[in-house]
Amino acid sequence: MSDDSHLAREIATQPRDWHTGAARAAVHRELLPRPGERVAVTGCGTSFFMAQCYAALREDAGQGLTDAWPAGEHRLARGYDRVLALTRSGTTTEVLRALRAADGVPRTVITAVPDAPATALAATIALPEADERSVVQSRFATTALALLRASLGEDIAPAAADAAAALAAGPESLGPAATAGQVTFLGRGWTCGLAAEAALKLRESAQAWAESYPATEYRHGPISIAGPGRVTWALGEVPDGLADQVRATGAHFEHAPGVDPMAELVRVHRLCLVRARAAGLDPDAPRHLSRSVVLG
Repeated sequence: MSDDSHLAREIATQPRDWHTGAARAAVHRELLPRPGERVAVTGCGTSFFMAQCYAALREDAGQGLTDAWPAGEHRLARGYDRVLALTRSGTTTEVLRALRAADGVPRTVITAVPDAPATALAATIALPEADERSVVQSRFATTALALLRASLGEDIAPAAADAAAALAAGPESLGPAATAGQVTFLGRGWTCGLAAEAALKLRESAQAWAESYPATEYRHGPISIAGPGRVTWALGEVPDGLADQVRATGAHFEHAPGVDPMAELVRVHRLCLVRARAAGLDPDAPRHLSRSVVLG
């Protein structure tokens, strides 16, 4: 698929970037949460969704209580042993305020900009290789998550290989989602954050009607929107019987068992490019958005 946008170029480097992130986890192990610590992870937008993924993964790994908070709605006064912030630009006002509110608690920020304002408020893990020129986040978010997954002992190589395969596949691999009138993304456990991020990416880049839900909640109302010409796309584990119920509505059920869900998000990134171009939109410049939300 030929595309000269920043987003297209940034999406394409993700397999390499994930290996870089995993290596950075080993270098900065002392700055990352330790087993048994009570941890709060915060961010805004895409970074918050990655925080949700990590919080679920860390608890599932038995490493301790981990809460994910939107930076503008944090509850850091509950008391934590460590605060971890994710921010691509390091300038987002709500993140800076959250870091200041956690004064006295060990704080770490993961950012793409080594000298950003956030770095003055916390120990810093910088990922400048994963910075982006597109307003739409892609590789920074997934690279930060790869780093955090590696810090939990995961081998990132299989996920990176799956992502490379997703990038090499032809546009037909996107299936009915390329033209669907509506797409709903579903997740379970840590992939609920990925599902929310997938829907956000499609809304931002292509102004498409996209929603996200925990897969176990889909039958409790949201399935009513499913029907012919629409797609339900599951990232990760699928509850028993759900695929058949979705197909019975006439909707297409998209699922790639055995593929790392983070690599499935890369496939969604490719979908965003296809749909943005089909709609005559610039995928680098979504309407009403800027690289960072800086409040007065």
